[in-house]
Amino acid sequence: MRVPVTPVTIIGAGLGGLTLARVLHVHGIPATVYEAEASATARPQGGMLDIHEHNGQPALREAGLYEEFRALVLEGREATRALAADGTVLFEEADDGTGSRPEVLRGELRRILLESLPPGTVRWGHKADGVRALGEGRHEVTFADGTVVTTGLLVGADGAWSRVRPLLSAAVPEYTGTSFVETYLFDADLRHPAAAKAVGGGAMFALAPGKGIQAHRETGGTLHTYVALRRPQEWFTAAGFTDPAAATPATTVATRIAAEFDGWAPELTALITDADTAPVLRPLHTLPAGHRWDRVPGVTLLGDAAHLMIPNGEGANLAMYDGAELGKALAAHPGDTEAALTAYEQAMFPRSAAEAADAAALHEHMLGDDSPHGLIAMFTGAGAGA
Repeated sequence: MRVPVTPVTIIGAGLGGLTLARVLHVHGIPATVYEAEASATARPQGGMLDIHEHNGQPALREAGLYEEFRALVLEGREATRALAADGTVLFEEADDGTGSRPEVLRGELRRILLESLPPGTVRWGHKADGVRALGEGRHEVTFADGTVVTTGLLVGADGAWSRVRPLLSAAVPEYTGTSFVETYLFDADLRHPAAAKAVGGGAMFALAPGKGIQAHRETGGTLHTYVALRRPQEWFTAAGFTDPAAATPATTVATRIAAEFDGWAPELTALITDADTAPVLRPLHTLPAGHRWDRVPGVTLLGDAAHLMIPNGEGANLAMYDGAELGKALAAHPGDTEAALTAYEQAMFPRSAAEAADAAALHEHMLGDDSPHGLIAMFTGAGAGA
């Protein structure tokens, strides 16, 4: 089925794509967002996000949603602690309410963005299968259900494995050598009190060279854990992360992951072995440092599609900021899409390159040879100027 030409087509209903759609709507510019997921509730939307003063919060102001965002903030979650492998507290910082990175649930932030858009803006169940240039800045998108859309402006907000990116760049994500293993504990204060006490009220890091256990308290007694391991992807396959049709039992996989932390405090390893969910593998990939492309009429990228980097708390913030800045640029250049895209990309390239460099440095502090001392020095300012 062929759909008439649409002025702005956004592929991907993540935070970046939705922020772009919302800022365009604020400026009276219609847009359509196509999303592969069947609905807004088709899958969990991840855990906590710290929304930063220099990018995420300005984006929400541009979207006219700052007050709605503030209502979502979970008090106390900016608290941070670093533990030694034996559970000793090496660093602790309380949340006194004056921090600049308030924490919210990703799913709730996505919800307020969705609710701010006109009905029908997001077309669910539309997985992009292919894209091609038609000339004169127009592009055609074919979806898995057979729908074909022609657009005057195509925006790839479709994440790490973007279908839109090949129109602009031959770059593909590469494995960093590190993977996360994700687990949850529910009602932890009652059912897992020692683990809940170790995590505390906000974020907890227990790190060593090449590995670490990171956890965050979400709503109530929910503890969301990411276990970091510097291992080849084949190691995780051998550990039991295989084709679901031949899956190793979750308890066996958890035991194998926990064995990498032999001798660590039981309240820390319990975040793995006592998990209420099966462990989920999250390999970390990045695009090349300083990824950029030459201007191609009628198409651009934002968020992970443009600058996939090691997780450092900036990914969602950058995606929203990209969306807001692109929306502002399009509003500031009515009738001149190319001028808008040029202005947006010229600012976005150096901004994302700087953040990617910071992310790589943080990752080394967390899992490098000086872990956890490098991270603690960063927290305390002892590493400033080093």
